[in-house]
This record gives sequence, structure tokens and C-alpha cells, in this order.
Amino acid sequence: MNGYEIFRMASEAGFNLCYYPIKDPLSCEALGDKIHLQRFAALVAAAEREACAKVCDGKVDAEYATGKVDHNEMSWSQACAIAIRDRGQHV
Repeated sequence: MNGYEIFRMASEAGFNLCYYPIKDPLSCEALGDKIHLQRFAALVAAAEREACAKVCDGKVDAEYATGKVDHNEMSWSQACAIAIRDRGQHV
């Protein structure tokens, strides 16, 4: 998510924020509020990524629990969890 997308979604949620570039800074809320909103969005996105990766981790655990380990299934599940977590490194 870039700053514009965060502010667009915040606006849809009912926040009164300006979009970049700021044309009239006097009509916008404090820049600090925008920075906090971006940090909040990053934390929410990170929590969602981790929740999704844990679903993949659960598939691996379930494979072990069955006693019939399908290594291809486990490899895909592990790769998926790694890829999801890695998305946070490229934001």
C-alpha cells in the first residue's frame, strides 16, 4: 500500500484526511496524524500477513499430525508462508 491508497481507504472509512500532494495545507489535518495513520496501516497489514502465514504453517503441522507426510504439500505450504512473510520486507 502506498500513501495515496492508505488515505483513500481512510477517507472511505470516514476519516477526514487530505490526499497527497497537499494543495492547501491549512485545510488538512496535521501531518503527524497522517504519519500515524500510515504506521497504523503498516501494523494492520503486518498482522494480516502473519495471520495468513500462520494458516500455511498450520497446513505443515497438520501434515505431521496425520503421520502421512506429503513432502510436496509441505514444501508448498512452507514456501507460501515464507512468501507471505517476505512481502513485509518489500514495503
